[in-house]
Amino acid sequence: MGSMMSIGWAIISAGDFADSRGAPGIDQAEGAELVAVHSRDQGRSDVFAAKHGAKAAYTSVEDVLADSRIEAVYITSPNHLHAEYTTMSANAGKHVLVEKPLSVNQTEGVSMIQVCRERGVTLGVGLHLRHHPGHIEAKRLVADGALGTIALAQAQIGQGERGNVRSVPRAGLRDWWTHPEMVGEAFAMLTIGVHAIDDLQFLLGQQVVELAAITDGQTAERPLEDLATMCLRFDGGAIGTMICGMRLPEYQNDVAIYGSEGKVMLSDASWPRLQGELRVSSETVNTTVAYEPDYVYLVKKNIEDFQQAIEEGRDPVASGLDGLKLVQLTEGMVESAKTGRTVKLEELPAPGA
Repeated sequence: MGSMMSIGWAIISAGDFADSRGAPGIDQAEGAELVAVHSRDQGRSDVFAAKHGAKAAYTSVEDVLADSRIEAVYITSPNHLHAEYTTMSANAGKHVLVEKPLSVNQTEGVSMIQVCRERGVTLGVGLHLRHHPGHIEAKRLVADGALGTIALAQAQIGQGERGNVRSVPRAGLRDWWTHPEMVGEAFAMLTIGVHAIDDLQFLLGQQVVELAAITDGQTAERPLEDLATMCLRFDGGAIGTMICGMRLPEYQNDVAIYGSEGKVMLSDASWPRLQGELRVSSETVNTTVAYEPDYVYLVKKNIEDFQQAIEEGRDPVASGLDGLKLVQLTEGMVESAKTGRTVKLEELPAPGA
């Protein structure tokens, strides 16, 4: 990577993700230093700071943003707080990396992008698959025409436990996942599905313009889904499917891209806990590459790219606009599941342009 300027970081909302991946990712990233952490409870904040070597532990976001040692914040809070904390951080002159989803609706997402542009700070989203070496190589092969004309793209991302349909606890500090207005009107989609559908757009270099969804939720009796299936049309002519869910017996995450001259298969390379594999079979390329599991690597690479984006004055690989597209897709999924109709997506305007 070469020389990189040092960036002082704060984590806002020190929950499970921040503990298992966010803080270790900052610790492993070149040029990154974890200066401070935030939790609403001082005891949790102190314990987290001590565990991960942070210099300060706060219970107030205002105190975090007043710390002059902090140049960037990593927002890992409940979804409905992303817009508020991003706005506060941008107004304080801090660069913002926010976990997916960008926001709980498009209006908030547009506002977040606008305030970051107005304040001259970088905005990025935690879409870690864009940094997976197998996915980067697959994207290159597609762009170079190794597969010919892409016809079909499929992604499946799921998790669960045998006999337990809800592997992600929704109680205590995670109770907000049970409230549609706090989570963003979807559960499986916003927990894991957005990674899969963003991955397809990233690999193809195409955007979804039409979708049809069937889920086991989005009803008055069950507003949040545990399983969702979507049929997709991309603006470059490809069609596809995306399946996400919490009702699989175990982790299973696969991507397949089919073209006129070959195919790419990514087996379990969407989930860094598992041994991953890239298999390419085409007229010009035939290869198999294995990837070792690493729970932190992709977060580390996301942070390093974000820091380089600050230094180079560019958007991160996973930008605010990429996050906004996923918010639009989620709203389209919810509408389609509720109405039983296909939904066409309008081209997103560039906020502030």
